[in-house]
Amino acid sequence: MDPKTGEGSKFHLLDLPWEDVLISHVFCYLPIRQLVSLQRVSKQFCSLVQAYLSNCRTFDKQVGPHIPKEAFCSILKDNKVVQNLSVHNCCDWITDTELLPVIGQNQHLQRVDLQGCVRLSRHTLVALSLSCPQLQELGLAHCEWVDSLSLRSLADHCGGLRAINLTACRQLKDEAICYLARKCVALRSLSVAVNANITGESVEEVAKNCRELEHLDLTGCLRVQNDAIRTVAEYCPKLCSLKVNHCHNVTETSLGLLRKRNVEIDVEPPLMRALVRHHMVNMPYINLQI
Repeated sequence: MDPKTGEGSKFHLLDLPWEDVLISHVFCYLPIRQLVSLQRVSKQFCSLVQAYLSNCRTFDKQVGPHIPKEAFCSILKDNKVVQNLSVHNCCDWITDTELLPVIGQNQHLQRVDLQGCVRLSRHTLVALSLSCPQLQELGLAHCEWVDSLSLRSLADHCGGLRAINLTACRQLKDEAICYLARKCVALRSLSVAVNANITGESVEEVAKNCRELEHLDLTGCLRVQNDAIRTVAEYCPKLCSLKVNHCHNVTETSLGLLRKRNVEIDVEPPLMRALVRHHMVNMPYINLQI
């Protein structure tokens, strides 16, 4: 209450300090769709939202299918400091047209997830490799547009890469994975799952060059055999997990070496499988009829 006028003081949201309060402690809790709507309230709100968006370092779950193309481009048009970018929620519509400008002006990108973005092309991967030398983690699962040349470009320019998911990137063959392994020796996590082209040759090359490897996913790599897994056991002392489900040529002969080191493996040992089957076969019949 104002003692002179007797009227109550009126405060507006915009009266709060923009950088110290609204941008730092309020807007970070609002979904992107609400911020987009807030821009339409007034010119001041529009300026405030743009100031927030231009300084965001992470865009992941905030970006989703409810954001139209125009809004996506507007949201990131002034941002040059993004480090973590995930657009797999936009996979139904995002193309090179929307993504390439974002990559071009954000050279400090460290983590990028493009999982399932089938409308992109190899130009996106080449742009990432040329513009973002600090890239550490990259998700390309189910991006069948990834080819050997674009992966080679990534390997040549992003030697500090620590994790890459190439699940179901079916254009890739041993040659491309071997090249990646020789160039990106700091790899700690690699998935080449669901790729019938991958053989033990590339797995062994990864093992011999990437001694820091902790997680390896070979699910569905039908041509990988025991020799490759033995090489992994020999050269990768830091391995924590291995996925070999549906790798029919990989047996306990090689997996046993890793089990002794307590490596987490996604298939049960033969004895355990036999016990489960025996239990299921001999389970007493339970009559549930009343």
